[in-house]
Amino acid sequence: MIDFQNGGVYKLKKVDATKFDKELAELMVAGETVIGAYQDIRDHVVFTDKRVIAVNTQGITGKKKAFTFMPYAKVSVFSIETAGTFDIESELQLYYSGVGKITFEFRGNSDIKEIARIISQYALR
Repeated sequence: MIDFQNGGVYKLKKVDATKFDKELAELMVAGETVIGAYQDIRDHVVFTDKRVIAVNTQGITGKKKAFTFMPYAKVSVFSIETAGTFDIESELQLYYSGVGKITFEFRGNSDIKEIARIISQYALR
């Protein structure tokens, strides 16, 4: 579960989204597509065209997982910060009414502008 009280920050690196196909197959809705997948040491986050799916891997074996689903339709405010020349990290902040803020930090190459565009489609409805 994401810690909304402390604004949970992830240091994420882009990975091949097909890595999580089997895990997400039963969780995706009809017509939902993956935009990008990012991972830190054990946990990972998948951005689809409808929501963010955060996966917290637990236990020694990593078989136990906690899934948090954050639909873009429930975002009240969001912001992005793109990477620069010397600061190669980008950042996404999502604010959910009644729940709090979550921050994702991306290392290296990310689809931050594409993610922002998709979120905007839902936030501007």
